[in-house]
Amino acid sequence: MTATKLLSRTLRSAATRVPRMARPSSSGPPPPEGHSTSVGQSPLLRTSRDSALKTPGISWLDHDESSGSGIVSGRETRKMNTYQAIRDAMNNALERDDTAVVFGEDVAFGGVFRCTMGLAEEFGNDRVFNTPLTEQGIAGFGIGLAAMGHTAIAEIQFSDYIFPAFDQIVNEAAKYRYRSGNQFNVGKLTIRSPTMSVGHGGLYHSQSPEGFFMGAAGLKIVIPRSPIQAKGLLLASINDPNPVIFLEPKILYRSAVEQVPIDAYTLPLSKAETLIKGSDLTVLTYGTPLYTAQSAISLLANPPPQLESLIPESLRKASIELIDLRTILPWDVETVVESVNRTRRLLILHEAGKIGGVGAEIASVVTERCFLRLEAPIRRVTGWDTPVPLVYEKFYIPDVIRMVDAMAETLTY
Repeated sequence: MTATKLLSRTLRSAATRVPRMARPSSSGPPPPEGHSTSVGQSPLLRTSRDSALKTPGISWLDHDESSGSGIVSGRETRKMNTYQAIRDAMNNALERDDTAVVFGEDVAFGGVFRCTMGLAEEFGNDRVFNTPLTEQGIAGFGIGLAAMGHTAIAEIQFSDYIFPAFDQIVNEAAKYRYRSGNQFNVGKLTIRSPTMSVGHGGLYHSQSPEGFFMGAAGLKIVIPRSPIQAKGLLLASINDPNPVIFLEPKILYRSAVEQVPIDAYTLPLSKAETLIKGSDLTVLTYGTPLYTAQSAISLLANPPPQLESLIPESLRKASIELIDLRTILPWDVETVVESVNRTRRLLILHEAGKIGGVGAEIASVVTERCFLRLEAPIRRVTGWDTPVPLVYEKFYIPDVIRMVDAMAETLTY
């Protein structure tokens, strides 16, 4: 048995013996409200006004070069969690665009996760309204509205239920511009949907379906990591001239809290963000797993006493780069390739299963472009290739120990 495999096996075994209070908080399922302290205390969140207003790539929708209204000093922020930031983005869109409408199952009274709370009262039932329980109908209705020039913001109540709408999204929305020779388009269509796990959703409420849309040319897929990102990326998606599937990690609705700029702004689509600079290994992920990755990087550098003997000093000094992909389709190939060419190693993390997942496509492209620079095989840490199990969901979700294990194997290959 190699030293690396021995380390991996011992690390897994030790994790089961670490007292509960000493384990990473992601090792247990969160409570029903979806709160996760490992997210809430993450250094990745921007919790001050100054840091929020300095978010990379932020572009103010009211920016006027002549009046200087784009100056940061005159802007304010407010403490918001992710669902409040998403609601704020839709409120901005409805205020700025008289053709914008929000619709879906139960959105008129706020929706399951309260993302549309109060919008019907503020803008009226002709602009924020419930639909029948038909995902195919919601998508088809949105395509029709967008084709007629309206800004359609549709909600699929859970991304697990987006599959009945698959034909409308992939065969109609994605192809509308192409089949008309660019005479018509449904670029004003945005489909929002909660995604990923909360620890107890099981096979019908914890899936991550983004990989199923990777081959649908004409679509964009966006997954934010935090309130600031959610507001900026959602407004960018609504304003983008292409149909966008905007998937919202539901554990982050309440767990992630930041100071969010009050004014309307966008963040760039198809542009990854490097959150931690490094030189020995690139870790690429998106959505909720970003916090797992950050915790794993911290654990590797500063292991608790119970794990100190299992992590060599050389690994603790590793310089690891963490990248948030943000836009899944089309993804930022240049940023990822540049990073891997420097670090010579890549680890991809996502909750969806490994077979046919987003990581498979990324690994293929990076191998083609960086093959002669790689010093280790590209590693994927993912959910298992099974339905998401209900009582065993915490074993399905990639956790900190699996990440530390994979980073150790990749760094010592």
